Amino acid sequence: MNLPDPAVHVSGATEVAGGVLVIPNEHVGLVPNIGIVSGTEAILVVDTGLGLTNASLVRDFAEGVARGRRIHLTTTHFHPEHAFGASVFEDSYLVNRAQADDLRRKGSGYLQMFRGFGGAIAERLADVEIPVPDEVFDGVRSLDLGGRTVLLRPTGRGHTLGDQVVEVPDAGVLFTGDLAETGQFAIFPWFPPHDTDVSGLGWIGVLDGLIAGEPRVVVPGHGSVGDVAVLQGVRDYLGELRDETWRRRDSAAGLDEIVAEVTAVLVERHPEWAGREWIEPGVGCLCAE
Repeated sequence: MNLPDPAVHVSGATEVAGGVLVIPNEHVGLVPNIGIVSGTEAILVVDTGLGLTNASLVRDFAEGVARGRRIHLTTTHFHPEHAFGASVFEDSYLVNRAQADDLRRKGSGYLQMFRGFGGAIAERLADVEIPVPDEVFDGVRSLDLGGRTVLLRPTGRGHTLGDQVVEVPDAGVLFTGDLAETGQFAIFPWFPPHDTDVSGLGWIGVLDGLIAGEPRVVVPGHGSVGDVAVLQGVRDYLGELRDETWRRRDSAAGLDEIVAEVTAVLVERHPEWAGREWIEPGVGCLCAE
């Protein structure tokens, strides 16, 4: 598999609201959008990039922003490009309990799977060990950065069991992780029998709740920063995927035929989107729900 090097480039960091920076993924696969949220006493980094080298670049950049203030880290979910650099942030890694359980139960399997991609991805994961959070919390964690409160809000089952959004209420900013992406078909980590925790129906419900919050700035896990329309676009697509799958799942057609038909319909509707390979696991997930 010849995939591009998932390198984080901190030079592209852009302020999306007062005291809120985004290091953009620049539409490179396995590079997330990374957030840095500043208060008067501390800053919060959201996601790490894939591996220790990327995370070290992010940490160094964050130290330049912090100028002596304390640095906290959180991650939107446990997948390697979002969390598998956390060990370079010492004594400051906070996640919700379900995400900590995901790291413990499934982290090693995902590390092995991603190393199997070979090339630059395997090289970036060569020295990685599964991150162990410094703080595991239940419910919504309110984090006081000094003059600014950030909310770490578990959403329940969607893209993963441990999905967590990061809200900056005073700036109207929402970091979604892979609950939302732009310019591509939604990523369904549906890998039976090894991982079937993703829920298309749960995901739709989560997005309905996030849309109701009317954030002014939405930072997706991958793709371009936007407004609440980012959430609505993903919600609309998941509804299409559900409807087209369910229209066929009780027919005499086999799964392969259903996948082919649904893929043809959705690609015709969204010809410019990347990630067509994610339609098939999405169909499999929704056939089982």
